[in-house]
Amino acid sequence: MGGSTDLLTFFLLCFFTTFFTLFPTLSISTDTLTKSQSLQTNQTLLSRTAIFEFGFFSYTNSTWYLAIWYKTIHHTDKTVVWVANRDTPLHNSNAFLKIHDNGNLIIVNQSQKPVWSSNHTTPITNPVLQLLDSGNLVLREENENDPTRFLWQSFDYPTDTLLPGMKLGWNFDTGMEKHITSWTTNEDPSSGDFSFKLDYRGLPEIFLWNKDRIIYRSGPWNGDRFSGVPEMHPVTDSIKFSFFADDHQVYYTFSIANHSLFSRLSVTSVGELQRLTWIESTQVWNKFWYAPKDQCDNYRECGPYGVCDTNESPVCHCITGFSPRNQQAWNLRDGSGGCVRNTGLACGSDRFLHMQNVKLPDTTSVFVNRSMGLVECGNLCQRNCSCTAYANIEISNGGSGCVMWVGELLDVRSYPSGGQDLYVRLAASDVGVEGDSGKTSNTVKDIGIVVGVAGFIVLASGIFILWKKRKLQRVLKWKTEKRGDAQLLVQIATIAV
Repeated sequence: MGGSTDLLTFFLLCFFTTFFTLFPTLSISTDTLTKSQSLQTNQTLLSRTAIFEFGFFSYTNSTWYLAIWYKTIHHTDKTVVWVANRDTPLHNSNAFLKIHDNGNLIIVNQSQKPVWSSNHTTPITNPVLQLLDSGNLVLREENENDPTRFLWQSFDYPTDTLLPGMKLGWNFDTGMEKHITSWTTNEDPSSGDFSFKLDYRGLPEIFLWNKDRIIYRSGPWNGDRFSGVPEMHPVTDSIKFSFFADDHQVYYTFSIANHSLFSRLSVTSVGELQRLTWIESTQVWNKFWYAPKDQCDNYRECGPYGVCDTNESPVCHCITGFSPRNQQAWNLRDGSGGCVRNTGLACGSDRFLHMQNVKLPDTTSVFVNRSMGLVECGNLCQRNCSCTAYANIEISNGGSGCVMWVGELLDVRSYPSGGQDLYVRLAASDVGVEGDSGKTSNTVKDIGIVVGVAGFIVLASGIFILWKKRKLQRVLKWKTEKRGDAQLLVQIATIAV
């Protein structure tokens, strides 16, 4: 009897060992996990239509992570979009996920110690963990499907990827910030050096950071797109980009109307911000857009009052009315020192240079009034002697809102098209005068052309009138001479008679 039991035990052990070797990962065939269940390292959850999968994975078998990846995309590597324990990896596969008695999600290692927790504090009675087709992992009450009442969700804690419906920004009521941070390497999901964060001060915009140094700036949202992304359109191939700001929150997000289209925004381990779209026919993630993409995307490439233009060589030039701060460095194509004014300002008599198709300067420290129009904004800037420039906040519907700079103008770049209008304060004597860059604003050039044409018309009209007058005088003189000759002939005939 004992021999039969031992034989059965041996058989079962061999069966399960072989089974788990051949089928290392098993889907639970459901999208939910209850309090009475646990998720082992060889098990996964599938979203309702199997778009996303949730479970443990490892690149090296020495470190294990709990993550979410695309299930429907068959790429050479898993396309991981979220990692729970990115900075607290497991060191073997003897672990599991469960819902703790206090309602928190916890990962338990081989020593039965928690290595990661969802750390929410809201009381919960019948907790259920669910993986949604959006890629959002949510913890909720069993009969609660209202997204606003979820107790915890992975969308509130992005890693390196922003999915449709995720928000990048701030909730002022809770103090929660959401940003994305790169992996350390392509095979190490721990927090890397690069992050993409929204700064809500002044006029909100998003910055790409390398540790504590800014390397790229999106420019502020202008109602249609970010000022520094002129190729961005409000709706592109079913992808709709949105920006929202009020007293409670400020965030950037995007949505996709075509559910067969997959797109994501990620920051890579080498510091590149990428919008990727999945091309089914070629089975690759296509780089739809990326930044920094050229020298002028580098933050403050041309310094204060400098303008970067990739169509020029060198790329840096000074705004009209300014000259390089360090001419020697400028000659060596180092424009980081920027430019200084040629003529000091006089406040009341100052004028404004109209620049077109530019990325607006850094808006971290600016005055903002969304109810003002452009004319009112310009008048206010004119009266404020500290104001250095002004512009509309939004460009749609003819433009609206007022943003005013009261310090140096930083990180300005020029585009062939698609940028914004900027009005820069100059001494009256410098408006219309070419700077050291050899450039003037389009407005100044247009005025010059109009004046020249008008002058030509006036001159031509004067010459024509003078010519007509002289011609008339010659005709009158000829008629007078003819009348005189006729009278003389009559007199001669009279004498002869």
